[in-house]
Amino acid sequence: MSAPLTVEAKIRMNSGRRFAFGPGKADLLARIDATGSISEAAKTMEMSYMRAWQIVKSLDGAFAEPLVLKSRGGKAKGGATLSETGREVLRLYREMETAAQSACEKSGARIADLLKS
Repeated sequence: MSAPLTVEAKIRMNSGRRFAFGPGKADLLARIDATGSISEAAKTMEMSYMRAWQIVKSLDGAFAEPLVLKSRGGKAKGGATLSETGREVLRLYREMETAAQSACEKSGARIADLLKS
């Protein structure tokens, strides 16, 4: 018996050298939203804080409005939350992922029927 066919849809958006957005950046935004912290989000992804900060900075620079709202650290501790634009970008990206995965599974099932048993 052969293993079942699996299909994974990966959405990647590019605008020349100015902008790129894919699964990793979407996951970072989702984790910032969940943790309220760029640092904590980076830790959960086993990413350095500096790398996460660079990604956030590049995303904020690519959009008309920042995706992440940041507050400084110190005694009161800083934090980060997604802006309304950030939430909308993440929601639309997840919507594209769901639609693409659904289409891939449908076609994948048809392909699986054509494979040798």
